Amino acid sequence: MTMDTNDLIRTLAADNDTHERSVGHLLLAALVLAVPVSTALFLTGLGVRSDVMTAVRNPMFDLKFAVTLALAAGAIVISLHLSRPEASLGRWAWLLAVPVGLLGIGMAGEMTMMPHRAPMSVRMMGSNSRLCLVAIPMLSLPLLAAALIALRRGAPSRPAVTGAFAGLLSAGLAATLYAAHCTDDSPMFVATWYSIAAAIVAAIGALAGSRVLRF
Repeated sequence: MTMDTNDLIRTLAADNDTHERSVGHLLLAALVLAVPVSTALFLTGLGVRSDVMTAVRNPMFDLKFAVTLALAAGAIVISLHLSRPEASLGRWAWLLAVPVGLLGIGMAGEMTMMPHRAPMSVRMMGSNSRLCLVAIPMLSLPLLAAALIALRRGAPSRPAVTGAFAGLLSAGLAATLYAAHCTDDSPMFVATWYSIAAAIVAAIGALAGSRVLRF
């Protein structure tokens, strides 16, 4: 008895969907275990900024979390997509336009609503740039390790690219923690230094993924 072509396609699609859900569940479980580790590192090494109750009334402070969580969410979706065999990045990369767009709106709003603040160069440099470049990658490491272990359950045909997005999702979650400590709330600071820190983690993820995720 032969299988109809359409039945074969439906069977393969169902297998792919089941496999992706399995990887997704494993990734969720891995991150649930890793987040407390990164949180403990954050609380012992940095801690929440002292004026956080006042800061939450500043929309620029709140925007930092919207941007970092949007980056993490988009990178998670892309990583799961890339964990399938022969998956290509394609239009999925447009998910990264969400955090970029939020930053653009924030920078435009800052220039419109607060024209008399410190010069643009001062806001961009801030006072925590060096700490940002160290803290976000360090807080990302437990998350990145967990993400790579989970994504090994898949069969990515582009291990370095998949690893890079694992790095971005880890950086997004780590930056969410760091944002609670950082006193530089300007979207220009976030666009510059958070982005550089995320790029560092993405590069680490690409290097690690090219080895860990290779089949």
